[in-house]
Amino acid sequence: MERIATSLSSETRHKTISTQLCQNELRNYARTVFLKTIFILLILLLASRVFAQDTLPQKSLEVYGFAMVDMGYNFDQIDPRWFDALRINRLPKYKDQFAPDGTWFFGVRQTRFGVKGYTPTKMGDLTVRFEFDMFGTGSDEGQTTMRLRYAYGQLGKFLAGQATSPFMDADVWPNTVEYWGPSGMVYYRNVQVRYMPINDADKELWIALERPGAGADKGTISIPEDGPSLPSLDSVKAKLSAPDISAHFKKRGKWGSVQLAGIFRPLKWADTRVNKGGTDLSGSATGWGAHLSAAINLTKNTVFRGNYVYGEGIENYMQDAPNDIGTVLTSNPSKPIEGKALPVTGIMAWIDHNWNPTWWTSLGYSNVTIDNTATAAGTTSYKYGQYASLTIGTTPIQNTMAAVEFQWGQREGEDGFKAECKKIQISFKYNFSTTFFKPKGGQD
Repeated sequence: MERIATSLSSETRHKTISTQLCQNELRNYARTVFLKTIFILLILLLASRVFAQDTLPQKSLEVYGFAMVDMGYNFDQIDPRWFDALRINRLPKYKDQFAPDGTWFFGVRQTRFGVKGYTPTKMGDLTVRFEFDMFGTGSDEGQTTMRLRYAYGQLGKFLAGQATSPFMDADVWPNTVEYWGPSGMVYYRNVQVRYMPINDADKELWIALERPGAGADKGTISIPEDGPSLPSLDSVKAKLSAPDISAHFKKRGKWGSVQLAGIFRPLKWADTRVNKGGTDLSGSATGWGAHLSAAINLTKNTVFRGNYVYGEGIENYMQDAPNDIGTVLTSNPSKPIEGKALPVTGIMAWIDHNWNPTWWTSLGYSNVTIDNTATAAGTTSYKYGQYASLTIGTTPIQNTMAAVEFQWGQREGEDGFKAECKKIQISFKYNFSTTFFKPKGGQD
């Protein structure tokens, strides 16, 4: 009996030890399976996040623009081809040049359409922009026809095409509805090759080589009206021998922005007469300019926008100044006329204020002064222009705008004649914008 009891006790111990070993093995196995499962889940989670990042849609094409209708009343006279704008240089040069006073106007020429394309490349993102409105200028003055605004491609720090000149500051454009804008502003979109070594949200450094001369609306190197003692200058043509060079540095912050810009322009012209009769009217001059501008947040609802610009021979870059070069009489028989880069000064000061999320006002004044040469004395050459407006606007619902604007302008010639224009303009604008996306992926 004792041997049997001992045998049973030993067997029981063996079974207990065996059970414990099995339980330990099961626990180890379960722990291993658990750790492997967690590891696999982590791998799957990370893979899913990477896959999701690689397949997130990215912006591919943006289509935007607006339809805009302007209507109003001109109390005085203006060139009928500029019926729906207040371009000071197009006011009468003499009494009743565009008589009669008082005309109603309607137009849709501010209507705009644009597209932007976005393509990732090994050199960075490629952005292409094409935009136009319907405000005919140049040979299309007064017409409702396409007018190119932007046509450029930008790859990294480089841009080529038609875009805003580095000499201008788009941030100072006031919240107005009249198309042409304040006369003392620098505002010009030009064909250029631009390098942007700094192009961050808080600061910019842009340098560009720009197309010399000017657009079709402003001519190339223009000459003021000739006095009776001057020979014909029809044979004198612009010689565009070198590009304009422009640059700016801009600093932005919560307080607003400030920009300092400069430009250098080699201006040349050639006498194209076959028989010059011992005289040669060819020549050259140097154009240059400096431009200080700012958009300052006075309060969270009020912004001051202003600029001061001075230069010589930079009228092509001004919002409304026609002549880059003036004529100077000499005592040299072989060169009786020389050209001089005309000094120009422009100022602008505007206040934009938002009363609430749907109502705003804009009030400001601007002028431009051109120091013509002595040969322009007593002529109708543009000497001094003034521009002012008061705008009351509302955005009652998303993507719509309605505004009424009171405008005043005055043109003064070298002969002392002053022409005023007072206008009321009512405008309605309807914006649209659609963005198309595509799966994320680079392009070689």
